[in-house]
Amino acid sequence: MTDLPPLLVAAPIFGSVTILLAGLVRNRTGWPLAVLASVVQVGGAVALATRAFGDDPVRYVVGGFTAPYGIELLVDGLSATMVVLVAVVSLGVLAYTRRAGPRSNAFYATYLLLVAGLTGMSLTSDVFNMYVFLEITGLAAYALVASGEGGESALAALKYLLVGTVGASLFLLGIGYAYVATGTLNMTDLAAQLAAVGYTSPLVRASFGLLVAGLFVKIAVFPVHTWQPDAYANAPDSVSAFISALVSTVAAYALARIVFTVFTVDFLAANAFAQSVLVAGAAVSIVFGSVLAVMQTELKQMLAYSSISQFGLVVGAIAIANGTAVTGAMIHLVGHAVMKGGLFLTCGLVAAETGARTVEEYDGLVERFPLGAGAFAVLAFAMVGVPPAVGFVGKWYVALGAVEAEAWPLAVVIFASTLLTLAYFARVLERMYFREPAAPAATVDPAAEGATAEVAADGTGSAPHATSLGMRAAVVATAVLAVALGVGAVEYGQLLESTIERLLA
Repeated sequence: MTDLPPLLVAAPIFGSVTILLAGLVRNRTGWPLAVLASVVQVGGAVALATRAFGDDPVRYVVGGFTAPYGIELLVDGLSATMVVLVAVVSLGVLAYTRRAGPRSNAFYATYLLLVAGLTGMSLTSDVFNMYVFLEITGLAAYALVASGEGGESALAALKYLLVGTVGASLFLLGIGYAYVATGTLNMTDLAAQLAAVGYTSPLVRASFGLLVAGLFVKIAVFPVHTWQPDAYANAPDSVSAFISALVSTVAAYALARIVFTVFTVDFLAANAFAQSVLVAGAAVSIVFGSVLAVMQTELKQMLAYSSISQFGLVVGAIAIANGTAVTGAMIHLVGHAVMKGGLFLTCGLVAAETGARTVEEYDGLVERFPLGAGAFAVLAFAMVGVPPAVGFVGKWYVALGAVEAEAWPLAVVIFASTLLTLAYFARVLERMYFREPAAPAATVDPAAEGATAEVAADGTGSAPHATSLGMRAAVVATAVLAVALGVGAVEYGQLLESTIERLLA
């Protein structure tokens, strides 16, 4: 047994406390300390992942109390993927925040607290412990959204708080129903006890419905998505990238863990209506998320609605519940985190260089800022699903899984999602490459260099300001990764085979 699982949760918490204490002595010491903690996190996550992809998962019982009475941490191919993803993305976004901000110690302490919550959600094998980490994640995310300048960020955070609290309450209520029915909270033990109680028991069905409803809110499945567009659009650019890449991604992983580890595929087979709810949520999210994205004029709003559509694909894969679809869901979760996080970082970089934040302001961007236009184009095509990018591989696996399961309506929607995604990205790409450059939003004032929230001369958008090598490197890295992950996705799917076989057995 290795001690790495609890250390991966404890390390960012220790880093968060250290940053707060260091802030009492000297402000703005948070960034180097956060980077140090994140480097340790990446190293530990990679080391743990090398042990997890095998025939037997890594298990750790906290405090020596054996399961089902103690809190168990489980590391298999799925949870190891999430832990590595959280660690790598959080380190990458830190490179962007050094210049883009926010820069306070309180921000970086909260940032690491969110990393701890996401890591805990990924590792735990106890449903109540998952709720605890879900709340830590939520509280930290609310605070990060509110860290932006102006009242819009605070209002978006309040809306996120209110809706998120409803989702967390539903999730907790579902745990209560499961505990009343079985007397246990350990996921593996719950699976055995729920089967003994009977999958058609009203308590079991109510527990499933409440748990799924709570996670639907956290994932932002249509129509319980209302917190997401404002939160993504009004948060600082670095925060938008961070939470869009990880928060809903880990919530979608949690949904897969609840459905397959706790309730199992036998529950779905015995309750056709439950499976139909997942299918309906997926199809509606894919279609309406795309339609709403097309209607947006502000880039961050468009990307937020795009996430609703993209996570519909993951929910659809969970509903299909076969090995091919679940493999596609994991590939798409990893790919979406990189692609969508990269798109938000690119939008922030473009705004910093040119002041452009709306679709119309992207006219002729390739002439004004070739790096930003190129990165956006690569990431957009990856999101659409152009080979060999990771967006294509994830969608292909999910669609193939739907065909194997003969879920024809969902298969049609999944295939159509490529055209729907193209619908909202094509208009931006057309403006960037086939329009004359728009008039400059503002001129850079050297005296105000480094400011992040100035108003442009014409009253719209943000004034351009100085960018850094770290900001540019983070954007380029995501574009490269979007393609590189697609090339290696098939091998990753093969590594997941034994884990998914156990999960669906």
